[in-house]
This record gives sequence, structure tokens and C-alpha cells, in this order.
Amino acid sequence: MKRLPLIFLLCTASCVSTDKTVEEAPRLIPGDPSAPSQVTPDEAMAIAQGYTNHSWRPFARNILHGKDKAGILVNTPDVSHEPQHERRGWWIPGEANHGVPYKWGGFDDPASFDAAISNGSAGGDVSSPEKRRADNAGVSQQSAGVDCSGFVSRCLKLPRVHDTSQLPAVCTELPSAQDLQPGDLLNIPRRHVILCAGWFDPQHTWIYYYETGGAPDYWKPGLKQAPLDALLALGYKPLRYKGMAYEPVPSGKQPKEVLTRAVKASAAVVPHPTIGEP
Repeated sequence: MKRLPLIFLLCTASCVSTDKTVEEAPRLIPGDPSAPSQVTPDEAMAIAQGYTNHSWRPFARNILHGKDKAGILVNTPDVSHEPQHERRGWWIPGEANHGVPYKWGGFDDPASFDAAISNGSAGGDVSSPEKRRADNAGVSQQSAGVDCSGFVSRCLKLPRVHDTSQLPAVCTELPSAQDLQPGDLLNIPRRHVILCAGWFDPQHTWIYYYETGGAPDYWKPGLKQAPLDALLALGYKPLRYKGMAYEPVPSGKQPKEVLTRAVKASAAVVPHPTIGEP
């Protein structure tokens, strides 16, 4: 009989905690069922972080600075790539590296990337004005990795890559960039796209975003934070993927934070963003 009050209190505390969790869980509106895929903000952020944290060990055979078997020029973003320039390479052969490297036209997920590296493919292929002019003709089949639109397409769980000119067709432009939520996009057709990851401040002046192909680590995916006005001044348009579940946010309220405090602490600060990729 003496244990009953304690048991009762524990049961009551458990019930209260559970009810509170249910009350705080945001009600997500499902994405358009006709969209090519269905995804939640949490899923998109988890995929993005998976690309950022992915561990892999390349070797000298995965380095290529020259033409592949089809005659396409490839430059892997290893440490020997233009070390004196701002857009230098980063991965080190023979060591554990983190992050799936940038590849012009790449659409690898971490598993297909690992398989290609094991088979001797080049570890990434940096962008260049020449590749941009060549478009698909500049994509090497002997390299592995992911570019900006390939990365975002994977994060949206799209069955095939949608480049920056195709993404608007499967998205809805938001009335205002102030409406951005985790999983939304900032896109410039035929130039670059980034994945929004949440707001840095309640005033919505800075945002968190995932990107590959942009400063400060140009040739790898990463989480960054930058002033929204500076991004919009570059020409980015706010989009929401039609298959993305989203949270209805009343006026004056904040959308649910998806990133943890520890993940936010890893974000690179980019006070003066530029459009990624040459």
C-alpha cells in the first residue's frame, strides 16, 4: 500500500509528458499526391545531413585531372586541385574523408557513390564555365558524386534528377521568402539551387541551408547560414516542392525547428554569399 502513491505519481507524470508531446507535434499537411515523390521536412534534412557526414576512403586511382575514356575533361576535387585558389579541392587519398564530393551532372546517393569509388571511378568532377556551356555533354560517366540539383533532387526523394530549370515545374513559388520552411528551395534556373533548413533568428533575417558547390567548401555538401536578403539579391526564388509535407504556420508563429542544436552549431557562416558553381 505504501508504494501506491509513488506508482500513481509516476503514471500521472508519464501521461502528462505523453500528452504534451502529442500537443507539441506539428500537424503536417501532406504533399500533392500527384507529385513524383512524397517527403517530409525531417526526411529531407536527414538525407542532406547523410550526404554531409558520409565517410569514405579514396585512393590515388580515384584521382583524375585530364580526359576520361570518352574524352571529357575531369578534375577531381582532391587536395591537389588548384590548392592556391579559393575553389580548391579538399579530399585526401588514403584517409577517411567526410562528404560526398561534387560532380558536374552527378546524381549518386551515398551507396552508389561508394560502389563507384570501389570500382575505381574518379571521386567527383568540379564545375567550370566550359562544363556549363557543354551541359549534359560535359558529364563524365567515369566519375562519381553529386551536383547542386542532383543533391536537392535526392533530398526530395525524386526518382530522377531535376535540374535547376526543371525544378520549378514540380514546385510552387512561395508568395514571400518569409514563408520558407525546412525542405523548401531557393532556386535560380540554369544556375544554382540550395535547400532551406530553417531560420537562424525569429526575425527571419538569416536562414540555414544545405548546399553543394558553394562557398566556403565549394566541392562538398555542407550546412551553412547566410542573410536572406543577400541570397535574394542574387536572384534566388523561394519554391516549395509539391510533394513536400508542410506545417501550417499561423501568423506570428514560427515553423517547427528540424535541425538539432548540435547540427546548427556546425553550420558555416557565409555573410556574403555568392552563386555556387562557376
